[in-house]
Amino acid sequence: MTVLQGEGVPECPTPRLVPFEPELLPRVLPWFDHPAVQRRLGGRSWPERELALRTAARGEEFRGRTVLRAHSSVALDADGDPVALIGGDVYDRWTQWDPATGQVTAVDERRTMGAAYVVDPARWRRGYGSATLRALGTADALADVEQFVLGIEPDNTASLRTATAVGFDPLTTEPDAEDMVYLHLVR
Repeated sequence: MTVLQGEGVPECPTPRLVPFEPELLPRVLPWFDHPAVQRRLGGRSWPERELALRTAARGEEFRGRTVLRAHSSVALDADGDPVALIGGDVYDRWTQWDPATGQVTAVDERRTMGAAYVVDPARWRRGYGSATLRALGTADALADVEQFVLGIEPDNTASLRTATAVGFDPLTTEPDAEDMVYLHLVR
């Protein structure tokens, strides 16, 4: 994977990804009080839901793909402080889905992780987003994943730049019914 730093974003050390465990919840919850984080991901229920999903029984179908497992990690800086939370579901394949018809419109047979991430707002513009995405792409626990997909709102310029700087390419160019464009990174 080619790694480039975003314009004006300093290089930062590669964070260490650790499983998102309940004892880390109090450290990441305050990030979800920031208005921009709430607008993009919602409030404090997002990390709580991530914790619940990690132990939930899987195998359900979601938009034409089978959920194999959930995977969430916290990125720690060199001092062991949380700097980002990244997680999502690993699917047997990736599909494009039309909510108007409830039908799958395209299928990619590669095992795929659909992910979302948040960086501690106090650490924005320091390179932690791109460093966390790079770490996700090389995580041993995700060695079976062939493709990573991020859904990003088209007006979220910072996240779009971060993803493309790390090597994510557009999977879709027009926003879907949930106002998301999708970028992917194929191993």
